[in-house]
Order: sequence, then C-alpha cells, then structure tokens
Amino acid sequence: MRIREIEERDAEAFLRLLCEIDDSNNMLYNPGERKTTVEIQRKIIQAFNKKQRSTFFVAEEKERLIGYIGIMAGDLQRTKHIGRLVIGVSQQSRGLGIGTKLFQEVFEWIREKHFSRLELTVLVSNDVAIKLYEKMGFVKEGKRIDSLLIDGQFVDEWCMFKRV
Repeated sequence: MRIREIEERDAEAFLRLLCEIDDSNNMLYNPGERKTTVEIQRKIIQAFNKKQRSTFFVAEEKERLIGYIGIMAGDLQRTKHIGRLVIGVSQQSRGLGIGTKLFQEVFEWIREKHFSRLELTVLVSNDVAIKLYEKMGFVKEGKRIDSLLIDGQFVDEWCMFKRV
C-alpha cells in the first residue's frame, strides 16, 4: 500500500471510493445521494491541487484506491491556522492501520504549513472512528446536537480537535 497526493487521473476511482464510503451511512452524504460526475470530480481535484494549504491524500493498493484523507484551510486571517479534516477508508480495508497512516501523512505534510489546530466531526455512534481519532491525539471539544438527519432520525456529532 502506498499513500500519495491525489491526482486528476484519480477522479473516477476517487468518486467510486467516495460513493462506497457514503454507503456506510457514517458520512455527510446519504447512500446514493452524491450526484458528482467524474468530470466534476476531476475539476474539484484540480482546484484542490492549486491550493497551497489544502489537499487530499489517497491510500492505494494494487492500483485501487482504498482510503483518503483531506485537509481544507481557509484564507481568512482569523481562521487560516485551522485545518479541517475528512477521512474515509473502504469497508474491506478497515482495521488494517490505513487510517493511522493517512493521519501520519497529513501530520507530516502540515509541518511547514503554519497550522496550529486540526478539527473534524464524527457521529457520536461511530466508536471505531472516535477511537482512531483519540489515538491520533484528537480530543472531544463539544457535541453538535441534532446536527444530521439520518434515516429519519436526528443524530449528534462530536466536534474534535488537535493542537499541532
């Protein structure tokens, strides 16, 4: 397995991975809700690759994408020290340390980028992800009550952060 920054040529495989991970019902999109085309995904990747402080890394095994981590940063003076993270690993590749390796790659990438805070959100019911995030140094800082509507039920999310 290797981890690398995403490239435009990954658009189709990345979109397929995103849709697969959406099907877990633990992400922002409902299963089947993502309507992005390959061309739109290619343009999104292209836009990310032009930014100095935002990127996506993908985990690749045997020419198949099996996980990703994205970091997004704004340009406002008051918030540009914050990196917002999103991470996903394919169902069949979970529990193999891929999430840990993806986080380590981001932690290395941000060294020269002047971040002091990383943040993410996670469903309060996603115990496996919460354990990974805590292992990587994230702490819960608050709960977003009724933040998502999943299968007709409101669910809460933890807001988590890490100082870097």
